[in-house]
Amino acid sequence: MTAQFPVSPRRRRLPFLPVLVALLALMVARLVTPLVAHEIPSDVRIQLFFKPEGQRLRVLIRAPLEAMTDIDWPLIGLEGILDVTRADPFLTDASTLWLGDNLLVTADGTALPYPAVAATRASTPGDGAFDTYEKALAQVTGPDLPADARLIKNQGMLDVLFEFPIASDQAQFAIYPRFARLGSTTTTIVRFLPPAGGERLFELHGDSGYVLMDPRWFESASRFARDGFFHIVDGAEHVLFLFALLIPFRRMAALVPIVTSFTVAQLLTLVASVYDMTPSGLWFPALVDMLTALSILYLAFENIAGPKLERRWIMTFAYGLVHGFAFAFALQDILQFAGRHVMASLVAFNVGIEAGLLLLVLLLVPALSLFFRFVVAERLGTIVLSGLIAHSAWHWTWDRYGTLVQYQFAWPAFDAAFMALVLRWLMVLVVLVAAGYVIHGLTDRDATPGEVSGG
Repeated sequence: MTAQFPVSPRRRRLPFLPVLVALLALMVARLVTPLVAHEIPSDVRIQLFFKPEGQRLRVLIRAPLEAMTDIDWPLIGLEGILDVTRADPFLTDASTLWLGDNLLVTADGTALPYPAVAATRASTPGDGAFDTYEKALAQVTGPDLPADARLIKNQGMLDVLFEFPIASDQAQFAIYPRFARLGSTTTTIVRFLPPAGGERLFELHGDSGYVLMDPRWFESASRFARDGFFHIVDGAEHVLFLFALLIPFRRMAALVPIVTSFTVAQLLTLVASVYDMTPSGLWFPALVDMLTALSILYLAFENIAGPKLERRWIMTFAYGLVHGFAFAFALQDILQFAGRHVMASLVAFNVGIEAGLLLLVLLLVPALSLFFRFVVAERLGTIVLSGLIAHSAWHWTWDRYGTLVQYQFAWPAFDAAFMALVLRWLMVLVVLVAAGYVIHGLTDRDATPGEVSGG
């Protein structure tokens, strides 16, 4: 009988050696073949013209070739030169796979069918063809690059013309460019060319959702009211400011002049910002951010020391101006979606902010009353809560001061434009004084004994 010897662990692993060798060979091959062509670009910028005309909607798009990683482009040599004589079918495939499949368009709320690829072309990024719609259309429908063109694929652009059938160029159009997967960060510049003439510019980031090209006034108002509401409710610093402001108050009647002063002040600065009455230097947003945090810090310290509640509306009015600039910065990012209804959108945004403020007041005042009644004595609770708020506000203030000092302040040129700006601000100052007079009257009438508590 033949003796049976156990197989050693080393001999058991021998069948896996071919697998390991294959994996090592694959790793070496990947190192030899450049990986750059298959990596997602970090920052992708896409240009798009959107033009309805008659019963046809034309969409012109320019996107970088390097963002379309699944296409086996025909290349010449090791330098990655695109073979333009064989590139046409690959350009068409890239147009549908990366752009057409991710371009959603609706007309009067109905999705349009898949677009036809009317023309494609490889181009150089600095040719200026997409400066205007006419130049872009002429290039993409014109002759291809010459056969001897040395276009490095990772530096080239894909120009494509899509065409959608539409019932009327007067329809209400909306676009949803889902191009986020083309890069780590994706920006799509959309230029809408309405049939009546003119141009409307949109800057969309990532997957923006559906964007109305020419919204009606109530559609703009609805969107901006919603944005204003969630901006105040979701903004930690605005909620904390309101919380610090409300800690000493117990009755809604005493809050009327406070909320009114804040509302009027922030509305004035909103309007001023929209109509370019604010400094354009990079230091100004940083200053507003620091002053916003400082306003919270001051209110917290005032609560601890014992506030003069009958005069708090004055400080609230001043801080409303600061917070209004902060609201304006958020508004400027979305003002492009207002279409022709800038004023209606501005009013709606402010209404949304006030609705958010009212909701927070209705929640915080009763909650504070219950907290001081059943949990902790009012004076001690005011000190503890205000101390916690001051701790956060101090860190915000210090961090933002560090950001502010990195910018260099430059005095404006004292020219005619500056003097016109000064005159406009003097008009605003007159309105501020009138508003202060009205609020002062509300304070004298409403601040009766027992409506406020504290220091």
